[in-house]
Amino acid sequence: MATIHCDIVSAETEIFSGQVTMVSATGTVGELGILPGHAPLLTGLRPGPVQLRLESGEEEVFFASGGFLEVQPGMVTILADTAARAEDLDEAAAVEAREAAERALSEQAADFDFSVAAAQLAEAMAQQRTLDELRKRRR
Repeated sequence: MATIHCDIVSAETEIFSGQVTMVSATGTVGELGILPGHAPLLTGLRPGPVQLRLESGEEEVFFASGGFLEVQPGMVTILADTAARAEDLDEAAAVEAREAAERALSEQAADFDFSVAAAQLAEAMAQQRTLDELRKRRR
């Protein structure tokens, strides 16, 4: 089976490095499915799940809060602002962050920064989508 090397790195650390048969993520222009032999590509990433299909057929799910995805011959690199394995996400913290951002958007105090609250809400919702994707894969 054909494979492609994939690296997922954040500002803090390398999260994953290995051979995969497919990478799936959400780019700035929509859903991406990267298979071996894909044309070179550079795109921004939207916050959300990054799914990898390993050589063994198993699937792993990661969360990327944004960043860039680059495809070169034989290699996919995901440079994420922050990244984590989906099972390492704290669901309670994601729910609390979403609720806090929703409250901030609805209350809008004098020192309110709409762009910060909107970004926090988007990231919290993306974490929840990643956790939902992980749950679906485990069924």
